[in-house]
Amino acid sequence: MDKKQVIEAVEECGIVAVIRAESADLALKAVEAAMAGGVTAIEVTFTVPGALELIRTLAKEVSDEIVLGAGTVLDAQTALNAIEAGAKFIVSPNTNVSTIEAAKSKGAAVFPGAFTPTEVITAWQAGGDIIKIFPANVVGPTYFKDLHGPFPEIPLMPTGGVDLSTARTWLEHGAVALGVGSALIDKKLMNEGNFAEITERARKFREIIVQFRSQK
Repeated sequence: MDKKQVIEAVEECGIVAVIRAESADLALKAVEAAMAGGVTAIEVTFTVPGALELIRTLAKEVSDEIVLGAGTVLDAQTALNAIEAGAKFIVSPNTNVSTIEAAKSKGAAVFPGAFTPTEVITAWQAGGDIIKIFPANVVGPTYFKDLHGPFPEIPLMPTGGVDLSTARTWLEHGAVALGVGSALIDKKLMNEGNFAEITERARKFREIIVQFRSQK
């Protein structure tokens, strides 16, 4: 899968499941639960213990079923390590040009984080493929309308506080995909072993995506 196909797959899924967990085992079960609900764009964050090995495991076992990314990537070397392990896209909470360049050098897609208009255009001009607006809950969906005024060509993805009640509104304001963390990959549910509820939430998020696009 080349970079163009990765970006298309992420946008087609519409939901990037942001995996944060207290152990690699719980994270793996959360990935499986999200997949069962139809969410196939998976971002394993480097806050997960053993994240690199988990990425390597997923790349070997389910790479044909998901588009696999690495998140909370703060520097170029971490990006390179993640790509070597099998990540097809790199996500950062901030704009770090060297991280963007590292991902580009390996042909991986990269979704740098940005918040202000200056950061958005810096991330885009440095080679970001989709710009992640984080923390999105601070500004709300109408911020995308404001950003698309001067930057109509820049694809934006909100992350931080996106949930089932706001998902459609973000789409209506121009989000190409939604980064969803705790509203989907809920640590309480994981610790309780309630992965069926994660699957159900994934199904509901995907339903919102499908319904929105069918009505456009």
